[in-house]
Amino acid sequence: MKSANPVKLHSGNDVASLPLRRSELVAAVVHCVFAVLVCSAAYAAPKESSKSAELFGVTNVYIAHFHFTAEQWKAMEPETEGSFGGGGPGGRPGMRPGGPGRFGPGMFLAPTLMGAGDANRDSKLTKAEFEALGERWFTAFDTNKSGVLKGDQLRDGLNATLGGMGAGGPPRMNLQGTEGKRNGLATMLGVEFDYVKADLEFDGKRLTNVAVRYKGNGTWMQSQGSLKRSMKVDLNEFVKGQKIRGISKLNFHNSVTDGSWMNEVLSHRFYRDAGVAAPRTAYARVYVTVPGKHDKQYLGLYSLVENIDDNFTEDRFGTKKGAIFKPVTPELFADLGDDWAKYKQTYDPKDDPAPADTQRVIDFCKLVTHASDEEFAAKMPEFLDVEQFARYMAGTVWLATLDSILGIGQNYYVHLNPKSRKFEFIPWDLDHSFGQFFLMGNQEQRNELSIHKPWRGQNRFLERVYRVEAFKKLYLARLKEINETNGRPERITKQVDEIAGYIRPAVKEESEEKLARFDKAVAGENVEPAGFPGGGGGGRGGPPGGPFTQGVQPIKKFVAVRGKSVADQLAGKSEGADLDTPPPGMPRNMGPGMFIGPAIQAKFDLDRNGELTRAEFTGGFEKWFASWDSEKSGALTEEKLREALNQEFAPPGGFPGPGGQNGPGGGGPSPGRPPQ
Repeated sequence: MKSANPVKLHSGNDVASLPLRRSELVAAVVHCVFAVLVCSAAYAAPKESSKSAELFGVTNVYIAHFHFTAEQWKAMEPETEGSFGGGGPGGRPGMRPGGPGRFGPGMFLAPTLMGAGDANRDSKLTKAEFEALGERWFTAFDTNKSGVLKGDQLRDGLNATLGGMGAGGPPRMNLQGTEGKRNGLATMLGVEFDYVKADLEFDGKRLTNVAVRYKGNGTWMQSQGSLKRSMKVDLNEFVKGQKIRGISKLNFHNSVTDGSWMNEVLSHRFYRDAGVAAPRTAYARVYVTVPGKHDKQYLGLYSLVENIDDNFTEDRFGTKKGAIFKPVTPELFADLGDDWAKYKQTYDPKDDPAPADTQRVIDFCKLVTHASDEEFAAKMPEFLDVEQFARYMAGTVWLATLDSILGIGQNYYVHLNPKSRKFEFIPWDLDHSFGQFFLMGNQEQRNELSIHKPWRGQNRFLERVYRVEAFKKLYLARLKEINETNGRPERITKQVDEIAGYIRPAVKEESEEKLARFDKAVAGENVEPAGFPGGGGGGRGGPPGGPFTQGVQPIKKFVAVRGKSVADQLAGKSEGADLDTPPPGMPRNMGPGMFIGPAIQAKFDLDRNGELTRAEFTGGFEKWFASWDSEKSGALTEEKLREALNQEFAPPGGFPGPGGQNGPGGGGPSPGRPPQ
C-alpha cells in the first residue's frame, strides 16, 4: 500500500517555520546567588534540528496501516491481575472484579495517611505516628467541639482531608504501579501492555517486525469496547536500525477524550511557541489488517506525537546524555531517604541513570523538604533551570491543564541536563488541556484558574518555588508574554480553523456522530464529554448528572475568556479561582467520605449509638494498626496501607470499575462517583 503524502500549511504558521526565541536578560533578582546562576546569560529556546522535524507538522496527515497475524493481534490484548469488567476486542477474557489488591479506596487514602502521619518523612508510619494521626483527625473533624462525631461530621471531615468533587476535584491518589511496572490508573487496575511483532506501512515505506503495544490510562479505559486504542510503536525493538526520517519510536494517540482532535496538537505547539521543549505532532489515518478478522479496517484519526527519549534530548538540548524521568507523585521532590530504590518507582527513569544522576534527585528532594526559605531560594537555581521552569509553568497555568503537575502529579517528563546539572520539565499527555479536565473544578473555575495558586491542595514543591520572589517575577513575566503573543484568541482561533480543514475528512470517515461533534467543537459550541453516552467516544458508562452533563467547553470559547482572566489577574483586578473552593452548585458532601464514613462509623462505633467518641475513634486507629502490622515490624509502608485499606473497605462483589461497571454485568458506580 502506498502512503499518502502529508499535507502542510504554507501560511507561515507551521511550527517548522517558527523562529528561535531569545528573551531579554533578567533585570533584577532578590538573591545574589540567584542572579549569578540564573541571569548571567540570556535564555535561548530549545533548538529543533531539521533531522526529524520534516516528519512532524500540525497539518501533516499520514496513512498508517498495521498488519498483524491473528496470534499477534490476540497477544496484544493485555493480561490483567483482575480489575474492571468487560472484555476487549483482542480476544482475551474480560477483566474481573479486583478485590483487595491495588485498586480501591487505598489508592487515595493511603498516600493521604502517609503524607499526614509520617512525621520524620521515612515513608513509614510507626504505631505512635499512626495513633497521633487519629487524634489529630478527631480534633479537626469535631468542628463544634462536642466531643463526638456524628455521621455528617465524619463524612465532611474525610471529604475535606481526602479531597473529592465537593472540594474541587477527585480524591488525591498515588497512581504508582508495583515495583518495575508502569505507573498510572490502568496499571492500578492490573493492566499491563506487552509488545508484539507486526508490519507497518507508513509514509510509503513498509517496515517488518516492528514492536507495537497499546498505551494509555484514562484513554485506554475510555476506549474499551472499541478498536480505536492508543498505541506505541518501537521500530528498533526487534530489528535494529529501522527508522522513519530519523525517528525510531512513534506514539499514536486516539484522542477519544477530545471532540476537536486538537487539544494535544495545539497545546504542544503552544508550549513550543513559549520556548519550552515539547513534542512535535502530526496526524495519521490508521488502518489494521488481521487475516480472518479485519481487512484494512479504518480505526480512525490519531495524533502522532513525538517520543520523549534520547533522540528528543539530542534534538532539543544537544545531548543524548543525562537522565529522563517521568514522575508520578502528588509530592514531587519529597525526601524519601538516602536509598534510590525508594525513589525509583516514583520517578520512573526512562533509561539507566548514573549514580550521580540519581543522587542529584535525592539531593534536590532533601533541599525541597528540609531547607529554610532563605536556603531554598539561594540554592534552588543550582538544581532547577528556573527560566525554563517559569516558561513551563506559565504555559501549564495558562492552558489550565489540570491533569498534570497541578493535580494528581503526572503527565510530564523531567530531564536532568548533563551540562548544567539542572532539571528541565517537558509537557506530556495534553488531551485535557484548554481547561477541559472536568474532574477538577467547574468550567468557570478552570477559565478563571488562579495564576498565583493554580494547584489543588498542598504541593510543597510548588509552594516553595512560588514563594521565591525572583522565580515569581520570571513566571509572571512569561505569563504576560504568553498572553500577549501565542495566547491571543484570534491566533489560536485561526489555528483551529486551519487544522480543521485538513483533518475533517478523516473524522468524517470515522462516523457521522463524531463528525457532528467535531463540527460543534470547531465552531465553538459545547459538546458532551467524549467516551460517555452521547459523546461518540466509544467508551462505556458516564459521569453522573449535574455539572458533568453541561458539556465540554471547546478551545475557542476557552481562549476568549482565559486570556482576559490572566490579564486581569496580572493587573491585580482579579484574584482568579482557587481549586480548593467547592464549585458553586456542587453538593458539599460529594466525595470519598460518602462511602468511607459509614464504613468507619460501623467499625468504630462500639456502643452502636450512631456517634463516635474520641476514645472510640482513636481506639479504632489502634486496632487498625495492630491488625495491619501483620509482620509485627512496628511500621506500615504505603503499599501495606493500600492493601489493608482496600481489604478494610472492600464492598461485596469487588470494587467498581471505570465506566460504571462492577465486573461482568456492570451496574456498580465508578470510583469517585456517587451511587445514582
